[in-house]
Amino acid sequence: MPDARTRLPPLVKSLSARLLVLTVFFVMLAEVLIFAPSIARFRLVYLEERIAAAHLATLSLEATPDHMVSEELARRLLSHAEAHAIVLRGPKSNKMMLSKSTIPLVDKTYDLRRKSFMGLIMDAFSTLAQNENRILRVIGRSPKNPRVVVETIIDETPMRMAMYDYANRILQLSIIISLVTAALVYFSLQLLMVYPLRRMTESMTSFRRGPEDPQRIIVPSRRSDEVGVAQRQLHDMQVALRTALRQKARLAAVGTAVTKINHDLRAILATAGLVSDRLAHIDDPDAQRLAPRIIESIDRAVNLCSSTLQYAKGEVPQPQRSRFALHEMVDEIGAALPARHRERAISWENAVPITLEADADRDQIFRVLANLGANAVEAGARKVRFSASRGDGSAGQAILIDVEDDGPGLPPKARENLFRPFACSARNGGTGLGLAIARELVRAHGGDLTLRDTGQNGTCFRLDIPLPRPVQ
Repeated sequence: MPDARTRLPPLVKSLSARLLVLTVFFVMLAEVLIFAPSIARFRLVYLEERIAAAHLATLSLEATPDHMVSEELARRLLSHAEAHAIVLRGPKSNKMMLSKSTIPLVDKTYDLRRKSFMGLIMDAFSTLAQNENRILRVIGRSPKNPRVVVETIIDETPMRMAMYDYANRILQLSIIISLVTAALVYFSLQLLMVYPLRRMTESMTSFRRGPEDPQRIIVPSRRSDEVGVAQRQLHDMQVALRTALRQKARLAAVGTAVTKINHDLRAILATAGLVSDRLAHIDDPDAQRLAPRIIESIDRAVNLCSSTLQYAKGEVPQPQRSRFALHEMVDEIGAALPARHRERAISWENAVPITLEADADRDQIFRVLANLGANAVEAGARKVRFSASRGDGSAGQAILIDVEDDGPGLPPKARENLFRPFACSARNGGTGLGLAIARELVRAHGGDLTLRDTGQNGTCFRLDIPLPRPVQ
């Protein structure tokens, strides 16, 4: 069944289209947030203009002795002010008034002298929500003379229609601004982000189909921003991966050849071993002197073949965990040293607490520690010390085992290629497989084998074997 994402229309799948829609949405959202104070301000200005028109209409009353005008003139003045009635209060409490013969009942009173930001916004939306004409009583100070208070009674519908017209103009302007902004953002993002990302995606897809083809590696741009960094990192990763794949392919071919050769070579070495055993029983002094060296060389060749074959298989056996005493196992490793090492009076110090137990594969840990000890002795160490304790490892509580020696230390080349097979041996005739296989065995336990220190005073390796977590 195909993935649901593959059935989406191209417009929805396109990153640039989504950015376009989001840009329009955010611009419209910003316009909405701007609209609320804008429409409130428009309504306030409209009412202030009505106050100013009302004050202007009452100026004619000042020209008459009794502050009265004819009914016809009053009607024309009120029509000009768009009011039903106007009341003017001066600083000396004198009062002048223009009104129609009949004044409708007031539905709502607004005092512009006591206005607030949120109050103006709420009043504006209240006006927009009305569907009937309300009679409003508006009170405010005259813009010509702040000491004069003007009251006017007006219809709300003309103001609401003016607000609708203003809102329509704001909406049209917002749509134009949002579309223009979205188009600019769209094309900018196309050039700056979408096209480079699409190019990187196509390069990764093409590289996945043929990682060994150098033509499929992306050519990074000279951009100094995050996209340029990502392109250069992708280029470096593709080059490194292609090189690693080529090396692995060659190693696989070599491993196949070594596996085929190893069987015949071991048979030849077995025959040589039988001949060497017969030489050891000959009374000739030269044969007695050379036979041990021949046997030792054959044993080393057999071990080399076995190690190479095992590493070529690439199989790391799963640990068969059990609880065992570390102190006892270290004593066994010292007793199992080859005879040629015991003749050198090697000091084998076991500083592991007698009561300390490990939970691991005993045979695998034995092999790792024996390899480290043998490496130290073959490197020229006179003293090898084993110590262990519980502590914080790389994955929580663990058994930490240190293997220290007083040898000459690892040379710089060996430190650079440490744990790399066929490259990290510090002695002649070594393959470097011992440390590589030892680390794989420890990592199979969830821990690690690391080099803590090396120098003229000796070398120290550490095993980090995590303790099993309790069952919840």
